[in-house]
Amino acid sequence: MLKARLISAAILVPLVVYGVLRLPTSVFALILGAVLVAGSWEWARLVPLQQQVLRLLYCAVVAVLLWLTWVAGPVQLIVPMLVVACIWWMFALYWISHPQLCSSRAVACTGFKLLVGLLVCVPPWTALVVLHLRAENGPLLALILLVMVWLADSGAYFAGRLWGRHKLAPLVSPGKTREGVYGGLVASLLFAGGAGWYLSHSLTWTATFVAVSLLAMLFSVAGDLLESLMKRQSGIKDSGSIIPGHGGIFDRVDSLVAAAPVFLSGFLWLKL
Repeated sequence: MLKARLISAAILVPLVVYGVLRLPTSVFALILGAVLVAGSWEWARLVPLQQQVLRLLYCAVVAVLLWLTWVAGPVQLIVPMLVVACIWWMFALYWISHPQLCSSRAVACTGFKLLVGLLVCVPPWTALVVLHLRAENGPLLALILLVMVWLADSGAYFAGRLWGRHKLAPLVSPGKTREGVYGGLVASLLFAGGAGWYLSHSLTWTATFVAVSLLAMLFSVAGDLLESLMKRQSGIKDSGSIIPGHGGIFDRVDSLVAAAPVFLSGFLWLKL
């Protein structure tokens, strides 16, 4: 399992780094959109939608919403998108702490989870595209965010295996520990400090950047737990199996979809 995880990472990470730094934003947006549309297939499976035709229809809805956002202009729509995303993720914290909510397969619960799938696909895509579009260090900032999320995830995985004792949310994800979260936060924030200093050579700017990154990484944990909650309620272990050692696409982007809108919100609000 660990060997497959490392091999997949060794192949995918250089491709992602090259794509984020070298591709124009239009191509970056297209590839990211394709990833999230594929992820929406997995989300529909977690809802669960049993019929494949309904899953395809749901993917088409996500694709159309992303396309309409691009046509209307991500920059013009970013403020309402971020407001909606931040309100949603605050509610997600409540849902995670009350995992019995919407645990049935009633029509209302299915409809709610389908709506949630739109909220975890469209605003993060918009946030990452707008971040990539920034005239000053846009692609680099997008890559820094991705690396912080990777470090938070990997740090939590290894710290949890080495020192994990206290369960973080046993009713949602019994394998996750507080020690793992702390390890992931330390890894990502050390990197954020170095990245902030590289970008600004200012202690004040760097400290503010680290604070914004800390908030984003805390919400990345919420994204991870939300997918765990969806999997537990549907009785499915992994969202998919497309990436050896990592599971499905949503197993890799669950933290990012929560972190991206929070990161950009803090970045814009503090005028970094």
